[in-house]
Amino acid sequence: MENKKLKIVFATGNMHKLKELNEIAENSGIEFILPPSGFDPIETGKTFQENSLIKAKEAAKLSHNISLADDSGLCVDALNGEPGIYSARYAETPQARIDKLLNNLADEGNRKAKFVCAMTLVDGFGNILNSEIGECHGQIAYSQSGTNGFGYDPVFIVDGFEKTMAELTEEQKNNISHRGNALRKMLEFIKSNLR
Repeated sequence: MENKKLKIVFATGNMHKLKELNEIAENSGIEFILPPSGFDPIETGKTFQENSLIKAKEAAKLSHNISLADDSGLCVDALNGEPGIYSARYAETPQARIDKLLNNLADEGNRKAKFVCAMTLVDGFGNILNSEIGECHGQIAYSQSGTNGFGYDPVFIVDGFEKTMAELTEEQKNNISHRGNALRKMLEFIKSNLR
């Protein structure tokens, strides 16, 4: 019984995110799985926390299982925190989003930015068990480089590295990413309270 993994539904349709979570959670005795088909929550929240709760509750409703959701995005100082909760909807395609961001920052000297990830864990009935926030600080590059990663990774230079997030190895990225930071705190909670 000891080595039976605790399965938690991860409220996403994004296989890349699921893989990332399971890599970070390796050896924790916890496995994240996709929600049942029909998972398509409408994110009407005004904050990352609100959106992650909406997704977690929807996954729990469909699966009747403990569910975890994250909502994350890029917040750029010079753009008053934009794109923020609209990071994935900033433009039509991933490349268009990067182009729009670089364009909006073209004449801007302040390139400070951070990735933020809010995670919410709910029980099978949708009641909140825990919530965590993870951040990763850096700045926006003047041009994109690197192919490892997704979203804004090719233009986000991580503090302490002279590289973009997309130039880091998976292991380096998981160690410093906003999602990794939030998930490690969440895993501690799960191991202490739900095992």
